[in-house]
Amino acid sequence: MKQSTTVIKVGVIADQTGPLSFAGIANANVARMVIADINAKGGLLGRQIELHLEDSATNDSVAEAKATKLVEQDHVDVILGGIYSSTREAIKGPAIAKGKTLYIYPEQYEGQDYDPLLFCTGPVPAQQMEPLIPWLMRQTGAKKFYLPSADYIWPHVLNKKVREAVTANGGSIVGEEYFPLDHTDYRETVGKIMSSGAEVVFNTTVPPGVASLLEQLYNVDFTKRGGHLVTTYFDENFLNFFPAAHTEGMYSCLDYYQPVGDPFSKELLNQYEQLYPGSAKFTAGTACSGLYRGLRLWEAAVREAGSLEQEDVIQALDHAKIAEGPGGPAEMVPGEHHVRMNMYIAQASNGSFKILKNLGTIDPKEDPTQRIQAAKIGG
Repeated sequence: MKQSTTVIKVGVIADQTGPLSFAGIANANVARMVIADINAKGGLLGRQIELHLEDSATNDSVAEAKATKLVEQDHVDVILGGIYSSTREAIKGPAIAKGKTLYIYPEQYEGQDYDPLLFCTGPVPAQQMEPLIPWLMRQTGAKKFYLPSADYIWPHVLNKKVREAVTANGGSIVGEEYFPLDHTDYRETVGKIMSSGAEVVFNTTVPPGVASLLEQLYNVDFTKRGGHLVTTYFDENFLNFFPAAHTEGMYSCLDYYQPVGDPFSKELLNQYEQLYPGSAKFTAGTACSGLYRGLRLWEAAVREAGSLEQEDVIQALDHAKIAEGPGGPAEMVPGEHHVRMNMYIAQASNGSFKILKNLGTIDPKEDPTQRIQAAKIGG
C-alpha cells in the first residue's frame, strides 16, 4: 500500500445523501471535527492528516466504488465508515480483500465479523441484547415478542440473539417477519401483532420503511394499550426524524445518549453543536460515537506504533485505549477487534431520550476463535 511522505491520508465513507443522509452528514461532521482537532494540536507523527471524505449515498454499490477509489487512487492509510452491515460488506471487498487496507467499522451491528484488517467500534449483541432483554422483561413483565424486520444480515443475526435471550428468560417469539428496506404497507403485520397478544415489538426495520411501521403501530394504539416498542439502534437523530408521538415510550440500548452527564461527553456534544448546528446531531445509533471512538483509537495506535506501518498500527490498535470518549472511556479487547465500553438503556419521551439505566462497562464477547470453532461445528 502506497503511503504519503507528507500527509497522513484518512478515508471516511458516509451516507451523506439517500435515506440515511441525516446520519451520514453527522458522521462526516464528526470526521471533520476530530481530524481538525488533531491537526490543530500538531498533527500525528509530526504530519498533518488529510481527510478524504466520500458520499456512499446509502447505496452499497456506490460505497464499494468509493472504497475502491480511496484505496487505488487516494492511497489512504485507513478507511472508516458504513452504517448498514451490507455496506460494511461492500466496503470490505475493495478495502480489505483487494486493497489490504485497515478498515474501522463504526456502527453497532450483529457482531461475528472478523478479519485481521477489520476493527469494529460500535456495540454488538452481547452489549445490547444480553443486558436489555432480561431487564425489559423484569421491568414490564412482558413475555411475548414480535419481530418485524428488514431483510438483511443485521436483523437476521440480531433476531437469533433476541430469541435466545427471550426464551432463556421464560418468554416466547410469537412472530418474526422480514421485509425489503423500503416496504411500507405493514397493515397485515400490525394486525398479526395485535391478534397475537404480543407485548413487545422488537423492531429491526430501518429507513425508509420504518416510518410506516411506526405510524401504523401508533394508529392502532399499540403502546397506549400497554404494548412496548424496542428499537435498539434509535438515537436522537432518529427521534428527530419521526413524529414524537410515533416513538413515545420506545426503548433503546446504546453506548451513548445526549443526556450522558460525564464532563467530557457534555463538552464533546457542546463542541459538535457549536460547529455543526442543525438537524444532523451527534448520536450513537447512527455511528457518530463509534466513528469518534474509531478515529481516536486509531490515533492512539499510530502514536504508540510511532509509524504508519500497517502491521505495527494493527498490533497497537489491538489493545488501544482512550481515557475519554462519548459515553465514557473505551478500549479494544485484545484479540477481539471489538471495544469494551459503557452501555445505557434509554426510553423516548416527548421526542428525546431519557436514560433509565447506566449498565456500566460491558465486554463485546467477540472472541474470533469461538466464531471459527462455531463455524466448523456448523459445517
